[in-house]
Amino acid sequence: MIEAVGLSKRYGDKLAVDDVTFQVRPGLVTGFLGPNGAGKSTTMRLIAGLDRPSAGSVTVNGKPYAEHKSPLREVGLLLDAKAVHTGRSARAHLLAIGATHGIGRERVEEVIGMVGLQSVARKRVGGFSLGMGQRLGIATALLGDPATVILDEPVNGLDPEGVIWVRNLVRHLASQGKTVFLSSHLMSEMAQTADHIIVLGRGRVIANASVHDILAQATGGSVRVRTPNASALRQLLELPDVAVTSTQDDLLQVTGIAAPRIGELAAARGIILHELTPVVSSLEDAYLELTQDDVEYRTSEGAES
Repeated sequence: MIEAVGLSKRYGDKLAVDDVTFQVRPGLVTGFLGPNGAGKSTTMRLIAGLDRPSAGSVTVNGKPYAEHKSPLREVGLLLDAKAVHTGRSARAHLLAIGATHGIGRERVEEVIGMVGLQSVARKRVGGFSLGMGQRLGIATALLGDPATVILDEPVNGLDPEGVIWVRNLVRHLASQGKTVFLSSHLMSEMAQTADHIIVLGRGRVIANASVHDILAQATGGSVRVRTPNASALRQLLELPDVAVTSTQDDLLQVTGIAAPRIGELAAARGIILHELTPVVSSLEDAYLELTQDDVEYRTSEGAES
């Protein structure tokens, strides 16, 4: 488990992480999202002991990362896939990392097979593609069979097959009871992979909930209704806490009341409905809604860059 309590980090006048508190629980895939400059990378560095917090604390499996005697067996990290000796082969890189923890060739060969690098294991890492480098980074993170796995943009550079492989891998790790914490800018992929989402904005936690709850909150009870009697239905729906908007003569967008109740009210008045559809937001919609006031960098038109 990862636990941050009142975690803050200041660089001069810049407060990169501001009083962040959260838990990343075992058995779940927890996604870590936020706009550029939100503090995600800084938070991951604090978890990994690469930076010291200005205030608060963060522990992994009950201890600060630096206090683990065998950190590779406790925490698997992929923060920068390029942080390798480019003159070494993939196998030599893994053997060298494993030697620091008494991890032998058998486990090295096992993780090489897990990530699909058998055919290039003898090649120098300097000649690897971006996707191959990502696979090697994931192999390094898994080398010690750690209880907690932290992956920063693990699908970066992977082809569609590789993306599906990462999705299945992290789901499998979570099913084994491991703590899985990953960031990604691909909302569609996070929606299919994560069970829980933590969203940062300007260094603060702005959402910490299950994917289901975040989507439900973003949906807001919106229902699309198509009817030839739009004006009559609109009058019927003039109720407290119900909002009705219209972009076409026969189409209403209704919030604050569930679709079955709309159908019941329409049937009672003999109003014909051609469509009655609850509008389900995507994770991308929910993310944009959550972060609309926390984007640090914008284009001149006001869109997130």
